[in-house]
Amino acid sequence: MSEFLPALSTAPVILASASAPRANLLRAAGVTIEIVPSTIDEPSIVAALQGGGDDLPPADIAAMLAEAKAGDVGGARPDTLVIAADQTLELDGALFTKAGSIEEARRNLLLLRGRTHALHSCAVLAHEGQTVWRHTETAWMTMRDFTPQFLGRYLAAVGDSVLESVGCYHLEGPGVQLFERFEGDWFSILGLPLMPLLGELRRRGVVPT
Repeated sequence: MSEFLPALSTAPVILASASAPRANLLRAAGVTIEIVPSTIDEPSIVAALQGGGDDLPPADIAAMLAEAKAGDVGGARPDTLVIAADQTLELDGALFTKAGSIEEARRNLLLLRGRTHALHSCAVLAHEGQTVWRHTETAWMTMRDFTPQFLGRYLAAVGDSVLESVGCYHLEGPGVQLFERFEGDWFSILGLPLMPLLGELRRRGVVPT
């Protein structure tokens, strides 16, 4: 049996991301996608948005990064609808970005341990290089007070994959053991506000009604 259902979409759309979970969610929902990862310099954009003493809220940064990705890919493919997405993590108003090393991931997870953080997930649709739809959802994620020994075993088990997620976890894998509870949309936690996105794709005739 195939991992994915037969395509239900009437036309292919571009996913401006190399994220396997996002691609899997769309394909499993029957959306035909072409993967064209964006090449924007995310750290430089975040640094520019956080400079000047008037920092943008982390949820707005997720939206602006998603729009930048959509515009980057959509500019070269104006004839095709582009989906882009981004996530940011917020703890007590502070923005967390992807860890650059296992040691940085360890420090971040120790800061998040036993506390509740916000995970902002934004999806964008662009056409002719311009954003035509945007939606952001926030989930509230509470990590349990795990021991340093457990954290060491977790990092050894997941390896460099921990650097792929802004929170240093994938809830569809061992990362779920870091948590006590979460409140929010499951698809958004995985990286894509899928239900609102499918609704907009139906409205545009990309997915049958």
